[in-house]
Amino acid sequence: MMSLENCEESNRGSKGWLLKAFCSCTNLFVFAFIAFSTNASTFSEVKAKKTAAIATSFRPECDDFEPLRQAYFGDLHVHTAYSFDAYAWETRNDPAQAYLFARGEALDIAPLDEYGQGTVTIQLDRPLDFAAVTDHSEFLGEVNLCVTPGSESYDTRACQLYRTGGKIGVIGMTSRILSPLPHRSPFLCGDDGSTCLQTAAGPWQRIQEAAAAANDACAFTSFVGYEYTGMPFGAMLHRNVIFRGESVPELPVSYLEAPTPEDLWTRLDAVCTDAGTGCEVLAIPHNPNFSQGRIFNVEYGGNSDPVIQAEIAARRARLEPIMEVYQHKGSSECAFPFFTSDEECSFELLSEEENEDPGFPPQESDFLRGALALGLNESLRLGVNPFKLGVIGSTDTHNASPGEVNEANWQGHVGKEDSDVANSRISFSPGGLVGVWAEENTRDALFQAMQRRETFGTSGPRIRVRFFGGWDYDEGLCTAPDMLQQAYKNGVPMGSDLPDTNTDHGSPRFILQAMQDDIPLQVAQIIKIWLDQDGSVHEKVFDVNGDRENGAGVDPHTCIRNGSGAPHLCSVWQDPNFDPTGPAVYYARVLENPSCRWSTFACNALPADARPSQCSDPGVAKAVKERAWSSPIWYQP
Repeated sequence: MMSLENCEESNRGSKGWLLKAFCSCTNLFVFAFIAFSTNASTFSEVKAKKTAAIATSFRPECDDFEPLRQAYFGDLHVHTAYSFDAYAWETRNDPAQAYLFARGEALDIAPLDEYGQGTVTIQLDRPLDFAAVTDHSEFLGEVNLCVTPGSESYDTRACQLYRTGGKIGVIGMTSRILSPLPHRSPFLCGDDGSTCLQTAAGPWQRIQEAAAAANDACAFTSFVGYEYTGMPFGAMLHRNVIFRGESVPELPVSYLEAPTPEDLWTRLDAVCTDAGTGCEVLAIPHNPNFSQGRIFNVEYGGNSDPVIQAEIAARRARLEPIMEVYQHKGSSECAFPFFTSDEECSFELLSEEENEDPGFPPQESDFLRGALALGLNESLRLGVNPFKLGVIGSTDTHNASPGEVNEANWQGHVGKEDSDVANSRISFSPGGLVGVWAEENTRDALFQAMQRRETFGTSGPRIRVRFFGGWDYDEGLCTAPDMLQQAYKNGVPMGSDLPDTNTDHGSPRFILQAMQDDIPLQVAQIIKIWLDQDGSVHEKVFDVNGDRENGAGVDPHTCIRNGSGAPHLCSVWQDPNFDPTGPAVYYARVLENPSCRWSTFACNALPADARPSQCSDPGVAKAVKERAWSSPIWYQP
């Protein structure tokens, strides 16, 4: 029998009316079965019993409201022509066009023709459920001044250099945010920077208007957002700042006004959380793999008082509940062979030469696993975990093309800079998607799911992964018709702490469920990170279902896949090495069977004598195992 969760993707419109009808009948059958088995007299009573398992703090809006939650896919890292680098790379599409693309409309992108029109047409094969345009808050005013004929700064030398585009245009702006003490150009903005700040109000207002026009409750959700782009000495301390509703600050808080993460959190609370306007906000760190070990630092702005440190840690956990584990600049889960023996941690890393920059070698805290371990240690020291991080994926597109992640026909994310395989930085990838388990497709429901970390990230496919933890889950729960209800009632979902228990229940148990997208699944894994009593960190990867040695493969010359896999994996797994005296954190990773990488598709599409040298580079992977990561579940003694 097809269960409720197996039918979720029918709501996405990808399987047609016949499957929708079948799923509707299946849902009625399951409701009838539960009603009969529990002596419920009406379907409304069954729905009430389901709802009782989970409390919500918003008013349902949608007819397909599902108290046991369903998966929605989106992209929360999207740049348009309002971003200084995207415009320099010939992106001319604005936030409104980005949202139309997310909803399924075609988009023309760079390279531009002589009339300034895009020459490559792209379109999603499946629309997204939600998105946020996150243009760089830094230089919103400067870009507007430099590209608007007749503006007071249009004819300055700085604007003329910017309009030459490409690397010259990007570097001219970027140099301002490489300093730990950033400042605006007096030639563009005046001595006090006010010209650029005042001008930034225009594009910021248009960003809000585009989000408001695109938001269609129950069908498509748009969030107002922007990117905070701090880069002291080149270290990426970037965050995507996402607002819950229409109440937002008059201007974004940028790195130019808040040059440290602590400054950012303080100002976000001042202009949003504590402003009395109903504003709610979260910040999503991304690209820690480029942060030189700084984005997840434990220095607390120089404060040595543990009380103040605990306050900062609590604020950080509140404002930064999730991180971007994957995007087009690669994976930030872990790094093989630098800090782990897990070979799957070689997935979509930078090349060995790039990773071993003698000036800034990779740090363990640049990656999810390192941050989770730091969080366990800080929790022991302070009683607060500042790195209680759920995970998402996104693209970081600079083409105004949210959700463009299809390896088979990817057209790049950096305008004219990667318009074909010869020009692109081949170590980059199409990026990933955000997965959210929410009751309905509305701003309130999705935002609350992100706050409670009931999120997951994928490297592109719409794999759906659920992860629950508890002490009393039955081993046969995967086949129970009310599995989800029991999972919530007797445990916690991803993003949570294991519930306290005063009795000896032995080891915790976890439910890991995954459903494929287009390609069968190979293996489902649980990664455990824990501390010994002396504070030393350990990690272990457990294969809990599927088979990494299933023999599946792909022919790199034709991209035809072979071998078998699983459409659906579900297991109840018990930790065999549990120590109740030490803190631990668990998360899930689900791998697909191998398929061709985007660069292999692109190279195969060219005549053999026209293929660039990248196509024969043995250091460039020909195949990938696409994947999904769940947010963690924590155990604190």
